[in-house]
Amino acid sequence: MTNPFAEILSSEEEIRELLGYPSEVVRKKTVHTLDVHCRRFISMSPLLFLSTSDDEGFCDVSPRGDASGSVLVLDEKHLVIPERPGNRRFDSLRNILSNPRVGMIFIIPGLEETLRVNGKAYIIKDEPILERMKAREKRPVLGIGVEVEECFIHCAKAFKRSGVWNSESWAEAGTLPSIPTILTAHVRSSEYTEEVIRKGLEESYEKRLY
Repeated sequence: MTNPFAEILSSEEEIRELLGYPSEVVRKKTVHTLDVHCRRFISMSPLLFLSTSDDEGFCDVSPRGDASGSVLVLDEKHLVIPERPGNRRFDSLRNILSNPRVGMIFIIPGLEETLRVNGKAYIIKDEPILERMKAREKRPVLGIGVEVEECFIHCAKAFKRSGVWNSESWAEAGTLPSIPTILTAHVRSSEYTEEVIRKGLEESYEKRLY
């Protein structure tokens, strides 16, 4: 397939010439520990996005959602994300095994600014730590421990432009993409009809969240 992009930038200087430089506040806002403000933000966040890549640079981003406070902050340099039941692809875990560098965005519903945290990840099975992250009487089998290297607040422009918290901007329920339809088209197997996939999803959401 022919590359449709005719004008590709190849240096930071070209980008800076077009878009400029950050303000003093942006340059100075990064901290390197989980201070009281970062800890409070994380404690109120029920959703984060975890970015990983393998040793060849192939990337993945995975949403991690749970009750607020489910991400455990151990101290000013370490936090743990519980590994709840998923689809067993283990994209994030496999990437961490080959490249431990991770990035996270923590989200608080209704707040347009987000908290970005970057660091080095480990796959852990420390029982005393995992016991502290039990939910519905179930302890996670594994956790993702992160040694924090930098944290900073990300501005609200993306959320303001998208209007994601404004329910008036949401599409009507009947116009939303049908996930069973999409999965049926992607799986391409006569065994997995839309109805089979729909029931499988419902069962998974009802019985295997924790």
